[in-house]
Amino acid sequence: MIYKSIADRLRLRLNSSGYNVGSPLPGEKTLALEFGVARMTVRKAIDLLVSWGLVVRRHGSGTFVARKDVHHETTNLTGLVEVLRQQGKEVQSKVLQFEVMPAPPAIASQLRIQIDERIYFSRRVRYVEGKPLMLEDSFMPVKLFRHLSLAHLEGSKFDYIEKECGITISGNYESLTPVLADKQLAQLLNVAEHTPLLRITSLSYSDNGEFLNYSVMFRNTSDYQVDYHLRRIHPDELLPHPPEQHGQ
Repeated sequence: MIYKSIADRLRLRLNSSGYNVGSPLPGEKTLALEFGVARMTVRKAIDLLVSWGLVVRRHGSGTFVARKDVHHETTNLTGLVEVLRQQGKEVQSKVLQFEVMPAPPAIASQLRIQIDERIYFSRRVRYVEGKPLMLEDSFMPVKLFRHLSLAHLEGSKFDYIEKECGITISGNYESLTPVLADKQLAQLLNVAEHTPLLRITSLSYSDNGEFLNYSVMFRNTSDYQVDYHLRRIHPDELLPHPPEQHGQ
C-alpha cells in the first residue's frame, strides 16, 4: 500500500543525521505535495510512525521525532564483517579498484587533510553468503596507513586499523539516504534498475581525533538487514565534529 511505502521512506529519513529526537516533521500538506498523494494518505503513513513509536503528535504544534529506529543494540561500534560473523554469516569482499590518488577538495574536507594530499581510493563489493550486499567507495589517508594492501581490503578494515596499525576507532558519523539503483549499481549489486537502495556516508575517527576513513556505500536492504546501536553522547564527552558537507 502507498501509505506503508511512504512510512518506510519517512522512517529512513528520520534515521538520518538531518533529524534529531525532538525535530519537527514537515506538515501533512508539505509531505502530500512531496510524495504526490492525498493528505489522508500521508496521515495514515504518520499514523504508522506513531504506532511504531518513532514520532509523536502534539495538538496544535505538529509531529515530532520521538526516537531513532534502532532494532538491535550492540555495546560497541562494530564493523560489518564483525557484526555478520557474530551472526554466523560468511562475508567476502571483492576489490574492484585500489589506487593511490591526490585528495580532491570534497574528500580532503571530510578527512581534514590538505587538498591533493595522498589518499587510498578503493571500491569493493561486500558479499554475504554469496549475495552482493553492498558497494563501498572508501578514502583513507596514506600517511596513517602506509602498508594498506589489497589483502587487507579483502578482509576487515577495522581489523587492519586496530590490530595492525594500533589505532583505536572511537566512533563513526553516518548519514543515510534512500536512492534508486542506476544501471551501474544494478549490475554490481545484481538487482533490477530502480531498486531502492540505502546510500550511507560514513566517517570514522580515532580516539585522538584523527579522521581515518570516509566511505560512500550503497546497500541492498532487501536480502539482509544490519542494525546499529546509537550511543548517546553526554555534554562532558566532547567528540570531534565532522567537517561541513561539500556536494556529497
